[in-house]
Amino acid sequence: MGACEQDIVWTLAATAPSSTTAMLVQFLPIVLIFVVFYFLLIRPNQKRQRLRLQMLANLKKGDKIITVGGIFGTIVELTDDAVVLLVNDVTKLTCTRSSVDGLAEPSAQSA
Repeated sequence: MGACEQDIVWTLAATAPSSTTAMLVQFLPIVLIFVVFYFLLIRPNQKRQRLRLQMLANLKKGDKIITVGGIFGTIVELTDDAVVLLVNDVTKLTCTRSSVDGLAEPSAQSA
């Protein structure tokens, strides 16, 4: 082996570990961005969705709710996919269970 060939071999041996390190350093920002997105966006959204599904599963007659459209009412009938609301003394509305936004607080009901 000549001196020039030996220099090439030494150069390749010296740059091989640093090239893998450089490649890892290049992917590190992408991994960090994914981790930040997961903890700031994906995980909280999954938690809200889980709580909403739990609330929808625990609905029962007599619960005071508010719909996505802003209608306050009291549940008088409940099926797997529908809710019948008593809006005032005589008006009953039927809506899907998924259109229930949440339980109405007593202070919001008096307004």
